[in-house]
Amino acid sequence: MKKAIFLLSLITVMFTSCGNNQTSHELNWTTDLGKAIEKAKEENKAVLVNFTGSDWCQWCFKLSDEVFSQDEFKKYAENNLVLVKVDFPRNITQSNQTKLYNQSLAQKFGVQGFPTIIIINSEGRAVAKTGYQPGGANNYVSHIQSFL
Repeated sequence: MKKAIFLLSLITVMFTSCGNNQTSHELNWTTDLGKAIEKAKEENKAVLVNFTGSDWCQWCFKLSDEVFSQDEFKKYAENNLVLVKVDFPRNITQSNQTKLYNQSLAQKFGVQGFPTIIIINSEGRAVAKTGYQPGGANNYVSHIQSFL
């Protein structure tokens, strides 16, 4: 019995330690485009606006899994982007104010499907409208850089 407890403890420590050694960059998404543009100007960064259906859109899931969750993108974003998420969920509750704000942004940028990505340069001017691109995080970073 002591051997079993010891082995279980050892396995738990091993898995916990392995997880802690991984590089972990978390993306810092905001929901206020105006503040994001101000921050981008101050820090000489671009703004990436992600129009998404976070709880239902299959292409949004793909973009998140293949790009936004990858360390290559996270490192690039940390140094070069201010991130804005404009969400249109089906099963997540939002205030009426948030719904109206998000709808006004979608109308302003002519969003007709999800995901739609708007790239705004450090001067606050929209320079690109794009979406999911195959090829993973490195390819997506190059795709974004081609607009800036």
